Amino acid sequence: MQDRVSMGHVAGAFGVRGWLKVLSGAEPAEALLDYSPWLLLRDGEWKSYKVLDGGVHGKGLVAHLEGVDDRDQAELLRGAEIAVERARLEPLGEGEYYWADLIGLRVVTTQGVELGRIERLMETGANDVLVVRGERERLIPYLRPEVVTAVDLAAGTLQVDWDPEF
Repeated sequence: MQDRVSMGHVAGAFGVRGWLKVLSGAEPAEALLDYSPWLLLRDGEWKSYKVLDGGVHGKGLVAHLEGVDDRDQAELLRGAEIAVERARLEPLGEGEYYWADLIGLRVVTTQGVELGRIERLMETGANDVLVVRGERERLIPYLRPEVVTAVDLAAGTLQVDWDPEF
């Protein structure tokens, strides 16, 4: 398990004073602003930024980070992944997982058929959906215990009661 949890990415600059447009993966989205510092991944390197201010703007967030004081500096961060140190996150209860911990797990049916790996998750309103990439892409609802029957982070697997033909 990594010591960082991916929480969103920088969509671009907002205004001329160094503010950023942010797409948050937190629930609710503005909860990302409660964590400081942010770790930003740019060109293969992580750098820590203190969050000075931020808020909800449209369907995303805007944020001002220490050391990012003009539009040019903000534009340099476009596309950067935003992560938070795992130690700063709330501990989860039994059977609860951060999406970042599920991404990359091998998905295997209860009959032992490997379907691929979790590429990402989607929020649909009714329930979350696993996007599984193997020989083809599958969308599998994250419904416990009806569909997702077991999660083993140590073994890197997620077991599903799912027809491999579907």
